[in-house]
This record gives sequence, C-alpha cells and structure tokens, in this order.
Amino acid sequence: MKKTVIIVAGLLLCAAAATVIGQKKVLSPKEERREVREKRRAERIANYEKFMDSLVLSRNFQFNPTTFQRQPAGPMRQIMNPAFNVGMWDGTADITLPYIKGYVPPYYVTIINYTVSDLQGYITEQTHEGWMVTFSTSLFSASTHTFTFEIFSRTGGATLTITNPWYNPVQYTGSISQLY
Repeated sequence: MKKTVIIVAGLLLCAAAATVIGQKKVLSPKEERREVREKRRAERIANYEKFMDSLVLSRNFQFNPTTFQRQPAGPMRQIMNPAFNVGMWDGTADITLPYIKGYVPPYYVTIINYTVSDLQGYITEQTHEGWMVTFSTSLFSASTHTFTFEIFSRTGGATLTITNPWYNPVQYTGSISQLY
C-alpha cells in the first residue's frame, strides 16, 4: 500500500510538472497588442529591405539627392530642385546634378546634365548595410568620372560620391526610389 501511494504521488507530481511546463504564458491585452505590432513592424522592414534589394539588382532605380558637399570639408548645400537626380535603367544613366568644379578656390557650381549609355565597370556588391554600386563614364569629356553609390537597404537612404582626377570629390546624400 505504501508503495502504491508513493507511485501515485510521483505520477501526480510528474503530471503537474508537465502541465506547468507545457502551459503558455498568459499575456495581458496590452502585451498581446505590443507583440502583434512588433511582428508587423518586423515584417514591414523585411519587405522594404527586399524591395530595395530588388531595385538595386534590377539596375532600374533613381537617386534623389537632398544635399551635396565638396570633399573633404566643403560647405553642405541643400538641393531643393526635384529635377536633380540620377536615373539608372538598362545600362543607361540619366544624370542631372549640380557639381562643384575647381581644385583650389574659387570653386564654382555647374550642372552635369548627360544621358550616358557607355557605363564602364558597373559593379554591384552587397555590404552588411546594403549595396555599393560603382561605375565610370567619361561624360563626353577628356577625364573619367567615377560614380559610387552607397545604398542602405533598411532605410532607402543613399550617398553618391563622384570622383574625378582633376577636381575634389563631390558627395551627395539622398534616397533611392523606383524609376517609373
């Protein structure tokens, strides 16, 4: 009798422990809403990152600058004109940007306004934050301009650096969008 009582008590303890371990934590309605919001936010961010990755890989996107600056320490200038952008499609670049010329003062702002289809060395490589896209073109002049985009997949932001052997680099900050 004593053995059966001990065996039954042991079985009851094991059953109680199994039900406690298998139980799900009961969340308050506020905690449930928070978890749902966090899950939806994570899904939206993941979907946006996939969208940005597909834009870059399709080579069909537009860079919309908001500021530009002569490197290494020139003044930051705002770009208010929505017509300034760099459109990429089918191996062609449509470039309309303000550009700072001059190696020593006085520097002056000019406009780069070209549609170029002979892009040399178009390279797309993935980084831990997004993408690096690099290509070179002569812009119908004697020197070669190298365009380097650093694209951030999570935010859609980007920086463009244009380097030229004759002038200081010019860096633009802005965003990447779909080219319609």
